[in-house]
Amino acid sequence: HALSLSESVYSKSNIFYHLFIAFFFFQVSADGIASQNDWPYAIHLLGHIYAGDINSARFLWKSMDSAIKDSQPEVIAVWKIGQKLWTRDYGGVYEAVRSFNWSPEIQPIVAAFEGRVSLLCLTQVLSLCILVIK
Repeated sequence: HALSLSESVYSKSNIFYHLFIAFFFFQVSADGIASQNDWPYAIHLLGHIYAGDINSARFLWKSMDSAIKDSQPEVIAVWKIGQKLWTRDYGGVYEAVRSFNWSPEIQPIVAAFEGRVSLLCLTQVLSLCILVIK
């Protein structure tokens, strides 16, 4: 069943998602944050997007101070990915992923996310093929 595979790709029970979130908060707790500007918004936003939780990503984006959005181009680049996912523009997702020079901290997460989107697209194509064959 391609649809159930597609749903599992974005499952919050994904072990990578849980490990990522645990490491992320451990690192932030260990380093501490001096101000709101020091919060790793790009990683936080991408974590929601990676988990397929676009609603939480949208809420985080809307709650961010405009000064943060203006001063952190990587946050804007991550949000472009979220916008493309929201409209199911998967070609636009690839364009958004590839059109930004990601920092070393976020690049591995972006690469893993790109792999997930590829799998999601493949399962959708297979689902359509199965429907046509039936």
